[in-house]
Formats: sequence, C-alpha cells, structure tokens
Amino acid sequence: MDAFKGTAVRLVFFAFLTRYALSQEYFRMGVNTNTAEASQFLREYDREASGMCYRVTMSQWKFVTNITEYNRRRMLEELALSSKFERLSWRKAAAYDSSRLSDPQGRRQLMKIVQASRAALPDDKYSEIQQLISEMKEIYNSAKICPYGQKPYDPHIPRIPYSNEYQDMNQGYQLANQPYQHYQPYTESTESTYCDMQLDPEISRILAHSRIESELLYVWKSFRDQTGPKLRNRFMRYVTLANQAAVATGYRDAGDQMRAAYEDPSFRASVEEMYNQIQPLYKQLFTYVRRKLVQRYGVTSVRSDGPIPAHLLGNMWAQNWKSIMDLVMPFPQSPNVDVTAEMLRQGFTPLRMFQMAEEFYTSMGLKPVPPEFWRGSMLVRPAQRSVQCTASAWDLCNRIDYRIKQCTEVTMQDLVSTHHEMAHIQYYLQYSEQPQLFRDGANPAFHEAVANAATLSVYNLPHLQRVGLYQNKSHDPYEVGMNFLMTMALEKVAYLPFAFMVDQWRWSIFEDGVQNMNSRWWQMKLRYQGVTPPVARHEGDFDPGSKYHIISDQEYIKYFLATILEFQIFEQLCSVSGHTGHLYECDVYRSRDAGRVLSEIMQAGSSKPASEIIKSMTRGKTNRISPEALVRYFRPLELWLRVQNRDEPLIGWSSNYHDVALFAPQRGSSQALTTSCLFIALSLICTVL
Repeated sequence: MDAFKGTAVRLVFFAFLTRYALSQEYFRMGVNTNTAEASQFLREYDREASGMCYRVTMSQWKFVTNITEYNRRRMLEELALSSKFERLSWRKAAAYDSSRLSDPQGRRQLMKIVQASRAALPDDKYSEIQQLISEMKEIYNSAKICPYGQKPYDPHIPRIPYSNEYQDMNQGYQLANQPYQHYQPYTESTESTYCDMQLDPEISRILAHSRIESELLYVWKSFRDQTGPKLRNRFMRYVTLANQAAVATGYRDAGDQMRAAYEDPSFRASVEEMYNQIQPLYKQLFTYVRRKLVQRYGVTSVRSDGPIPAHLLGNMWAQNWKSIMDLVMPFPQSPNVDVTAEMLRQGFTPLRMFQMAEEFYTSMGLKPVPPEFWRGSMLVRPAQRSVQCTASAWDLCNRIDYRIKQCTEVTMQDLVSTHHEMAHIQYYLQYSEQPQLFRDGANPAFHEAVANAATLSVYNLPHLQRVGLYQNKSHDPYEVGMNFLMTMALEKVAYLPFAFMVDQWRWSIFEDGVQNMNSRWWQMKLRYQGVTPPVARHEGDFDPGSKYHIISDQEYIKYFLATILEFQIFEQLCSVSGHTGHLYECDVYRSRDAGRVLSEIMQAGSSKPASEIIKSMTRGKTNRISPEALVRYFRPLELWLRVQNRDEPLIGWSSNYHDVALFAPQRGSSQALTTSCLFIALSLICTVL
C-alpha cells in the first residue's frame, strides 16, 4: 500500500511538471514571471527530489553491497525513473524567469536545477547519450588482459592503428555526427579464459610493485589495447551530443557548462595561475625522481634531461608516484611511517578504527554519527555474497540515514581511509538541514578538500604519537620527517599536473573538435607532467579512454582544486588551533576552535558561493583557492630537493624530436614535422618558465 501511495504521488508530481513543459521554445525562453508559482515548484521539488534521491541511492546501495541480477534490475528501474524526473524538473525550472524571484536562495536553486543537466536534448538524444556513457563504462569495466609471458609480446612489431571493430580510418569522424544506432555492437572478447587480469587489483599491483621494465610495459600497453580502441568512436559521438546539450542550455560548449559550477568568470585563468604556482615544486620533485629512475633503469630507458616514460612511475596513468617510494626514499636507513604492525599488536579491529575516527571529530566539537550509521553501514567484507569494496560514504537523502561502504582491513592505509570517509559523513550531518539542492559541497571540489584536510591531521607523526601508535626514539626526527614528506609529495604534488591536464584536454576536445585526440592528450602530458608514452601511440589507440573519469562523463578539475584547497583549509584549522612550527607537523585533534571553523565551512553546503565560504574561512584575507599553503607545507622538502638537484644541468625536462614522434600525427611529412616542432616548442617553453 505504501509503495502504491509513493507511486501515485510521483505520478501526480510528474503531471504537475508536464503541464508547464509544453514546448522546447517555452522552457528555453524562461518567460514565466509567476514568482508564487516558482516558489511552490521549489517546495514541491525539494520534497519529491529528496524522496527520489532516497529511492535511487538505496537501490544503488543494495546493488553494490549485494551484487545480484535482481538488485541490478531494481537499480536500473529506479535510475530510469530518476532520469524522467530530472528531465521534467529541468523543463519546469527552465521555464521561469529566475531574475524575478526576490529570494536569492530561490534563484540559486532554480539555477542549480538547470545548470548541469543535459535535459535540453530531445528525448531520443538524451537517451542516446545516457546509453553511450553506460556502454563505455561497461567496456571499460570488462577490460581484461593476459598474464605477462603467456603470449609472445614485442612492442616494436608494426601494428594496425585501429581495432577490427573500426576498419575505416575516417569512420569515427563520420559517426560522431550520426545517431548511436549506426555503431557496430560491442561484443565480449574471446580471449583465453586465462586472460582474466583486471585493472584492480592485478594490473595496478604489477605497476606498483614490479621493477621489471618489460613487464611494466606489457601491462601498461595491454590495458590500453583493451580500452581505447573500443571506446574511441563512442566517445566522439558523446562529445557531439554533450555539446548539443550545452548549447541548448545556453552555454558555448560542454566544457563551458562543466565550468559553470565554479561560479568564476575567469575560472580557466585562475586554475592556470594555480598550476604555475606549484610548478617549481613539481619540477624539483620530478628532477630528483628522474635521477633515481635513471639509476634503476639506465639511460637507455630514461634520458637524464628528458621526460619520464609513463610506465615507470608505479601507476597506470602516472598520476600518483607513491608506489616507487622504495626507489626514491630520501633516507633509506630511517623508517617510512607505517603503523600497521603496531595496530595489529594492539588488537585493532575495523569497528575500533571507525570508533577512533568518530572520536577524532567529536573531540573537535562536531557531531557524533547517528545510530542508523552503525546499523546500516558495511564496514567489513561480508561473507557469502559479492560486493563492491571501493571505500565510499553515502547520504541516503532523508536526513537520518548515513552509511560507509568499506571492506576494512587493519592497516594504516585503511585507518586513514576511515577518517577520510567519516569526514564525508560529518559534512552530510552538518548541512543536513539545507534544502536538497544545497546538500552538497560549496563547489565540486569542497567535499574531497574537507575530507582530505581532516586526514592531513591524522596521517602525520605528532597525531600518530598522540594516539599511541608511533614511537620515534631511535631515529633522527629530521630524516623521518623527510621520508614522510616525500611520501606525501609523491601522492599530492606528483598528482597535481595530471589532475590539471585531464580537463584541459577534455575542454579542448569540446571546443576544437575530435581531430587528433590522442596526440593532443600526449602533448599535454608532456607539457604539464613531463611524461611520454613508452612506445609509439596512434590516433586509434585513444589513450584518454584508459582513464575512467573521461569515458564515464565525470569532470576532473575538481580533484586538482580539492588537492590545493585541502592544504588551504588545513592551514586555517592549524592557525586557529594555535599551532606553531612546520605545517606538516600540525595536529588539530581535540581543538574546539578548529572544529568551529570546520563546521562553518560545512554547514552552508552549496547554499553560498565558494568564494564567500573561503572569505569567511580565511577571515577576509582572500576569497579564492590558493596554493600558497600547499607550498608552505612542502617547503622543508623543497629545500632538501634543491640541495639534491644542485648539480643537475636541468631542473625540469627538455623534449626532442624523438619524444614527440612517439605520438605526433603521421598524416604527411611536412605537417607531422610542423606539428612536432610546435609540440617541442611548447614543451621547451614550459621547461624554461
């Protein structure tokens, strides 16, 4: 009976919305000036959207914590209903002239409904882009490779630049402007049953721990062979549809629509300035790491003044270098910080780890988690059923039910992850009284930034000593500190150029078209990261397709901003808590003043622009995200790196023709030469700056 009533309410509300969605021309114009009606719509929307969010999120929770075909079907049914609700809501919201609303919060809510949606597309194209994204995810998630050595492998054997799925070199450009049904259907590979290695955990583990260059090259290339060529043409069609949706909503292109969430008219210039501020630190780290890789693999693999081949950095995308810490540790005779053994000695359990994380936040005066959290969360891997173990925090949209899904093991890494996920829960609790549309971070970067800022206080030596997990009596504190900072730099600093360039590339595709997508990807990786492919790459390879966020339609610049913002937030928390000394040694545990600042950041949700929240957080000093705190955090390491690099002839990297020839378009000798020269010039400019 309750289910019947819920369905009836939804149908009534859909009918209410449909009355105002009479034509595309009507909602595009936004001429409805009835402010009382708009306010009533927003009240109805808040109630119905909260209910819809609960049903969809609960169906997703049931699927990922119990992966069955039945739960998958139920989830897809709820997602389909949610998609219909989104389209109807968008049409109604877009019909209003929001400037007539006297309530600024109402204007902001209407803007949020309209801003990020693709509902301006006709029904057939809206369904098509959703189907494209779904299929690209399926192809990506099903990618498997054979174990190294099972098949003869020679990366230098001449290869066909496109898979058999796309025989015509120009077919992709033609299909980008045609409906989805023109694609040939995707079918599973008929590889040997032994070829069952997936990205996680097998491939990632090899890249992290193997030091055999031929094996690293094999898995690096094989995973791309199983993703990019199958995704390329689908992605091109996706670009066309995403741009059409953006233009219909009032933006120049899909990149312009993505950037609108940051409410900054000079957003691109702002992020470019941030990148330039962290570049000197990155180049010092890069130069030191390259020298260590030369010592390990030799000058035939890594040129002493050149870029680094992507497969040697311990990660599929060269975005996080922490797995090669064993090769670059500043003081190998001193320990790297890992309290796993001590946790096991003290009898830690997953439950105790979560209780410890909750106490970290309540010690600062923040809220305890509700009883529903302990009843509903999945804190360990359950027996007898298939689950998805990626750690994540869940808000079930009813202001009561918050959960974490994590297959927790007693390790320091999971202890840090536990505090990180509990920070997301704290964010949910703090903005729970906001309307549904405002129950989110101030901009897309805030949630991760707040969670990471909290864990900066957890994963440091003073805090681990304070909670009885680390004793440092027999080793030089300076050496231990440099090892710790190097670990953090390999994770945070090394990540920034990658996080910056992903959406630089994506925006360029939305703006300039889909020609030379792969060469433009590698040109940007060379320019910003100093990374080259280990073997020749062609347009048919579509290496951007090896990154899930690209093919799953998830923006990425938020991770660049979040990594910078976390240090800015952390510095403010440390300042009000009375910390003096190095920023990396700050612990805000038990600081009520730090808790008050953190609560102020979180309570507003997205009801205010991020600039207002940053201005309040910094007590009026600035209203912009700034990398100055990050640079200060790593200043002791940067000084150490400068000493280590004092005899290096080049801080950074230089590019030559051979580097660029690995990925430059090969459509004609003169054009290829011109393009190569341009790429080299850009890279050299980047090196000199």
